[in-house]
Amino acid sequence: MVVRVERVAAGGDGLAHHPDGRVAFVDGGLPGELVRVRIGQDRKDFVKASVIEVVEASSSRVSPPCAHVAAGCGGCGWQHIEPAAQTGLKRDIVVDALRRLGGCTDAEVRVGPPLADRGLRTTVRLVVDRDGRVGFRAARSHDVVAVDDCLVAHPTISALVGGLRAPGLAEVVLRVGARTGDLAAWAGPPTQPRANRPTSPRRVAGSPVRAPIGLPDRALPSRPSGLPVDAQWGPTASITEVIREVRLRVSAGSFFQSSPQAAEALCDAVGESCGDLLESGVGPIIDAYGGVGLFTAVIVPQHREGILVELSDPSVADAKDNLAERPVRIVAGAVEAWTPVRADLVIADPARSGLGVGGVDSLVRGTGCRRLVLVSCDAASLGRDTRLLAAAGYRHQGSIVLDAFPHTAHVEVVTRFDRAT
Repeated sequence: MVVRVERVAAGGDGLAHHPDGRVAFVDGGLPGELVRVRIGQDRKDFVKASVIEVVEASSSRVSPPCAHVAAGCGGCGWQHIEPAAQTGLKRDIVVDALRRLGGCTDAEVRVGPPLADRGLRTTVRLVVDRDGRVGFRAARSHDVVAVDDCLVAHPTISALVGGLRAPGLAEVVLRVGARTGDLAAWAGPPTQPRANRPTSPRRVAGSPVRAPIGLPDRALPSRPSGLPVDAQWGPTASITEVIREVRLRVSAGSFFQSSPQAAEALCDAVGESCGDLLESGVGPIIDAYGGVGLFTAVIVPQHREGILVELSDPSVADAKDNLAERPVRIVAGAVEAWTPVRADLVIADPARSGLGVGGVDSLVRGTGCRRLVLVSCDAASLGRDTRLLAAAGYRHQGSIVLDAFPHTAHVEVVTRFDRAT
């Protein structure tokens, strides 16, 4: 059928309407385009389809800059969109989610500073084909497309993938310290980054927690051929990265931002959103889902007391090392299970599913904070958290959208919420 794409929905698909009125999610469609599509899923309330012909193209449509897209690589689903337009579409997705799910009809949402659209990703997860070559999953498939370079990967990683061989492994993860030259690799998946799991039989409904990270006890897989001799290999590998002149240890099992440039942009946005409460707030600064300690190490003043709460064991170990000289107490455990203390300022960087009921109860009702600065990696969860925070008495005061993952529909959003007075 032929449909007119109206806008882009959360997740990156174009949104159109079937002739019978049902919503149609169109993979590969851009706002304003007239496209011929093939229906893949036909459900009672919606259909999912993919573009097979562009009848009327958007001015933002371009030829994918990476040759591997033509071979079927699904690593970057938005290479058909002009880079400058991608950030605007991500802002539109956030505005729509805040309106529909968060109840904010006039939310202030702006775009942060631009980041390079290639050569930045310092952690890359590769899958291994039957011949031991590495690559990425094909679009909408489990098939492996072997590659010899990667447009979005840091040059050190991109130069390695063509010669890497890892027979017998399912996945290999490469991580480089862009400012130090450190290189680490391990057999994936050693972690479920930012994933959620219950910590007890009585998990609070809707409360996300980040999974502890680490390989189970077993023999170390064979080191891939083509990996430099100075690269660390295995689940205990780590690199050092430098963010705003702060050195941070990042272990194989620890979540970290997509690149140091993205980490710095996030720190700038979080610092701006925290405002004067970084210097003058009452009580410790709470760094919830704090990971390796990025925000506390980079933006929190040296003299301020803090509490960092994190579930992942490797991240907790990294945070203890990275914040050893700071007056910061590190709590190893789930945010929902932590005993809150009075604090004016809370920074929270939860998993993709957001804060949920348990996170909101702990971080705003528990601390009584004046301000919550929320880092969201999913527009829909931001919308849901906005509604929960509004019910708890906190108002949306502005969001900053960052394009940390160019050529994909992935969003990073920093949002300030202030307690209503």
